[in-house]
Amino acid sequence: MITLKKGDVAPQFSGLNQNGEEISLVSYHGKKVILYFYPKDNTPGCTAESCNLNDNYQMWLSKGYEVIGISPDSVASHKKFVEKFNFGFNLIADTDTKILQAYGVWGEKKMYGKSYMGVLRTTFIIDEKGVIEDVFEKVETKDHTSQIISTLKI
Repeated sequence: MITLKKGDVAPQFSGLNQNGEEISLVSYHGKKVILYFYPKDNTPGCTAESCNLNDNYQMWLSKGYEVIGISPDSVASHKKFVEKFNFGFNLIADTDTKILQAYGVWGEKKMYGKSYMGVLRTTFIIDEKGVIEDVFEKVETKDHTSQIISTLKI
């Protein structure tokens, strides 16, 4: 499995957002990006994380950051999730897990003693040139914004 770290070039990707529009990382060149990977729309931890980032979305924009969420859910699922919580940013559907695998966040998980493949909740901070500034593998879903701010000291 790929392990990306601070200083690595972020893998390029493109995928469909909640509106069926193609979104590519290259289209964000010149902007900082908070790229967060999460397991599933409308689940408690994923909703808390997404809502926390959205509640602070205008602040992120004012500091030059764009927010993008990626999960293996479908475009239709993302559309419902975005409409339910009025998210201002794009959620990308990665139903074939190609983006998840490129970022090394599709891996083995365990629950109730059973192993299965799933999303390893991770956030990447990518700079204007496409280089990874930081990686969050232990995400504080309810207060992810503060976690990112305190680490980046912005």
